[in-house]
Amino acid sequence: MIKRSGSAVWSGGIKDGKGNISTQSGALDNTQYGFNTRFENGPGTNPEELIGAAHAGCFTMALSGQLGEAGMTAQKLATTATVTLDKTDDGFTISAVHLNLVATIPGANQEAFEAAVLRAKNNCPVSKLLNATITLDARLEE
Repeated sequence: MIKRSGSAVWSGGIKDGKGNISTQSGALDNTQYGFNTRFENGPGTNPEELIGAAHAGCFTMALSGQLGEAGMTAQKLATTATVTLDKTDDGFTISAVHLNLVATIPGANQEAFEAAVLRAKNNCPVSKLLNATITLDARLEE
């Protein structure tokens, strides 16, 4: 079993307060977040972009493994995960994540590529964690 941790500290109200997010590895160390970074365009980070980065990283790494099992090695896999935060009657919900992949894989077979992409999307641990619709566009470049 592997355990990783992140932490957050918050002071003040929802709109006028401030917080900091840190990760066990130190990749984030008291990184600012707040209402303005989540619902506006203020400096700092927010949970949704962190989930997007985590999902993009998880999916891309899983895809590398799936490609390897299919006898392919990527020269480059570039994934962006766009996380949708919707207002609902109960507050807010992450309703969707859209993965956009551009892959450069010399000599790749399109059918094998598409099968590997689907397996990675459905089986990466972050995809399994999210209770949201997850869509995907994948393009194989020459």
